[in-house]
Amino acid sequence: MPSDRKTAIVTGAASGIGRAMAMGLVGAGFDVVAVDRNAALLATMPAEAAGKPGSVTPCQADLSDQASFDMIVAAALAKSGKIDVLVNNAGIGQASVRETYGNNPIRFWEATPDHWARFVAVNATAPIMMARAVVPHMIKAGQGRVITVTTSLGTMVREGYLLYGSSKAAAESAMAVLAADLVGTGVTSNVLVPGGVTDTPLVGSARGNRDKMLKPEIMVPPLLFLVSDAAKGINASRFIAADWDTTLPGPQAAEKAQVPIAWLGIARMPIEPG
Repeated sequence: MPSDRKTAIVTGAASGIGRAMAMGLVGAGFDVVAVDRNAALLATMPAEAAGKPGSVTPCQADLSDQASFDMIVAAALAKSGKIDVLVNNAGIGQASVRETYGNNPIRFWEATPDHWARFVAVNATAPIMMARAVVPHMIKAGQGRVITVTTSLGTMVREGYLLYGSSKAAAESAMAVLAADLVGTGVTSNVLVPGGVTDTPLVGSARGNRDKMLKPEIMVPPLLFLVSDAAKGINASRFIAADWDTTLPGPQAAEKAQVPIAWLGIARMPIEPG
């Protein structure tokens, strides 16, 4: 039976940042369609959600497969007949190419066409195509939130980070375009980043002491604000979770952690209309 609760799709939901955000939404009463390639980890999520206000529906999918986007949307619509939130979180990192990338950078000329195609497919194309599949349903409903996890601006230009940094930069640019296209629809597009190296499987074992890394749960407070009624009018913004002050009310915390999406804050010329 369709639920009166809000429904969210979270990609890359089985571990790391995605799992923390998915469970944060469940705790806030959302029905979460949890998308991941890892069926075994996905299967553990409903039990973790038991007793919480929301629920988890596992949805195994490979976001490098073009058929996955419509399948995920169909699963969400079958759950409740609507999609209120899309969290684009799935990604692949440098460790998938070289575990020692921290002290042995993957130089630009070492990245192969296959490497680049795989990173772009998951880190850039997947959030774009997920939004493309979801947003028409949101526009029809007159409301919805698209929240995309990218990366720190420094990571986008760091030595050895062509694969991860540049593919995430492409995703953020796309979400800026989406935000502009959505003006007046009731649907918004924003970006959320941790603000530093985060203790997740994506970083591999090459980045040193995990005790000094940010924890995935740092993403939950800004995420819950962005899906709340208080954030209804916020569009085209980038939020840095490490700057989120949980001692402040949501709107004030948001003001401290918020900058324009992508590179709009340093644009020297006005953005021309299309």
